[in-house]
Amino acid sequence: MGDIVNLRSARKAKARELREVEAQENRAKFGRTKGEKAGCRKEAERATRLLDGAFMERTGRNEP
Repeated sequence: MGDIVNLRSARKAKARELREVEAQENRAKFGRTKGEKAGCRKEAERATRLLDGAFMERTGRNEP
């Protein structure tokens, strides 16, 4: 005889597999590698330092 299968469990397992396949596709399509994320973060930090370093404080002269 065949094994007894709980249909609810089978349905949930199938849905879980479908979600995992979709997640893999999304990771391939939209995901960035750890190196890409680190590079973007470093570039943003460099731009912030560059802008902060070029900031000139106002002096008391020429203010309204």
